[in-house]
Amino acid sequence: MIWLRGEPVAQKLMAEVETYAQQHALRLDIILVGQQEASRIYVKRKMEQARKVGIHAVLHHFPELTTPSELLRHIETLNADPAITGIIVQLPLPSHFAEDEILEAIAPSKDVDGLHPYNLGLLMQGRPNWAPATPWGIVELLLHYEVPIEGRHVVIVGRGRLVGTPLALLLSRPVAYGNATVTLCHSRTQNLFALTRQADIVVVATGQPQWFPPEAVRPGAVVIDVGIHRQGTKLVGDVQPAVAQVAGALTPVPGGVGPLTVASLLSNLCRLHRYQSRCQ
Repeated sequence: MIWLRGEPVAQKLMAEVETYAQQHALRLDIILVGQQEASRIYVKRKMEQARKVGIHAVLHHFPELTTPSELLRHIETLNADPAITGIIVQLPLPSHFAEDEILEAIAPSKDVDGLHPYNLGLLMQGRPNWAPATPWGIVELLLHYEVPIEGRHVVIVGRGRLVGTPLALLLSRPVAYGNATVTLCHSRTQNLFALTRQADIVVVATGQPQWFPPEAVRPGAVVIDVGIHRQGTKLVGDVQPAVAQVAGALTPVPGGVGPLTVASLLSNLCRLHRYQSRCQ
């Protein structure tokens, strides 16, 4: 069984970003609302990694009781600042915010996360300028380890807009990293494990700790575990540890998909800069 570790892939991406950042002034602005511990940790890591490769990273930390109108006005100001390459709003937002409204307020040309309807629409049409970070990180992982994609059956468990749906679009496109037959499953899918047992590649993004069992895997299949959860002092994924006894290749948790998300995000920032330069 092969462990598909994300760190070597992330290091390659970060080296490419650092080279680009040495030649171009890049600025990443991150908006954080409230004091949720997990979000603060994620944002801190993004800021550290950005600064490490020469990107100017700026945090805008708003109190929990900030109103939607206040946040929207601030985003409008950031959109208008030509010095800012990309903008991120850290999710989840407090419950009094409509996340769609906030994400749609970010200028599509500064949407590093790739979650604006315009950018998702380009992805749907098969002509994205950039893609959401975690799905693109998974593509980079598969390419790095030379996992065959073309003609293979990929089953994605989880249809969220952050991972499952954009990854299905990417892997099914008629491109070098695509041409897979993709089945997108979710909580209403009947006979789910009968489908996953047919797959050459299974991507599990359910948000449920250690939920996916070994009997759901065809022997020798590639399994990508997108989940990360804290259980006591340990970090675990969506996949049960015993899957390693069945799968031909598996991403570890931690150390699999996780390192790729920030690296892919910063790689997106370079793509944004190239796109903005063409449009000027």
